[in-house]
Amino acid sequence: MSGGIGLEEEKEEAEYHNKDFEWEELRAHVENAPSFSHHLLPYQPQHQLLQSDSDAWKSFHIRHSSGKFFKERRYLLKEFPELVSCKENSKVLEVGCGNGSTVLPILRGNENIIIYACDCSPEILERAKHIVDDSNVVALRHRFHPFYCDLSVTGFPSWLACNQCRDLNLQTHESCVSDVRINNNEANSDDAYSLEGNGCCKGGVDFITLIFTLSAIPLTEMPVSIKECFSILKPGGLLLFRDYGLYDMTMLRFEKKQRVGFREYKRSDGTRSYFFCLDTARDLFVAAGFIEVELDYCCINSVNRRKGKSMQRVWVHGKFQKPI
Repeated sequence: MSGGIGLEEEKEEAEYHNKDFEWEELRAHVENAPSFSHHLLPYQPQHQLLQSDSDAWKSFHIRHSSGKFFKERRYLLKEFPELVSCKENSKVLEVGCGNGSTVLPILRGNENIIIYACDCSPEILERAKHIVDDSNVVALRHRFHPFYCDLSVTGFPSWLACNQCRDLNLQTHESCVSDVRINNNEANSDDAYSLEGNGCCKGGVDFITLIFTLSAIPLTEMPVSIKECFSILKPGGLLLFRDYGLYDMTMLRFEKKQRVGFREYKRSDGTRSYFFCLDTARDLFVAAGFIEVELDYCCINSVNRRKGKSMQRVWVHGKFQKPI
């Protein structure tokens, strides 16, 4: 699932920066403003009818299948230069690829990189495949391998790291890769969605990109999902993380009735967003076995020229490494 709701008003790649204001100053403003007090209160759990987050995201992607809702994330190559400088034939797993807004700039930025991309929506996978095909660059198509996978429900397919590779990669870690089987009613049997027929496992990946995806998973399920990521990453590999940060403008727009947890909200369409502070992100990834390499807030003043409004956006940027 792809959690990047709303158009990201990023600076152009050549002007990329990540610190228009200090997060601590925003924090002081929010925590002293009575209008934002409902975001700070302890959350009282309520008995609610459980609904499938995956179904909500599938419906979301169907509504926005044109691809115009998401801008291509060109800033990622500035944010994560490792994707450009990595060794030949490095393998990247994009978790929650959406319509390909993350995949395309990576494919264009490194002609030797191979991308495996998953999402819980067959419709959006088809859209991502069409967008890559329509790029008119044949080399991109051959390096892009989308497949259906609902990480929050079933985990990753075993072909990403079979038992032998998993034993080598996990060493003494207890987490394991799930054996995902695709329901023919949910996705086509074409290799674009299932790569199990390719023979030998892939032996793990060199990079995982988790871009506006983890926040779309319930907080209680995040630890298992992160351990799954740890399981299919090669020793020494990097997980590249970007997601909603605490006190981002999007969070402050939610009403009290939309809270479904502490710093966790649901929109009217059923899609979910969690807003990370640095400590929460750090604790989640370190508990799964990762080593923190970088972790910081990206604080950007985004201008909506049509409405003439300036918006304070907060994202969390992180790099986490699997121990060698």
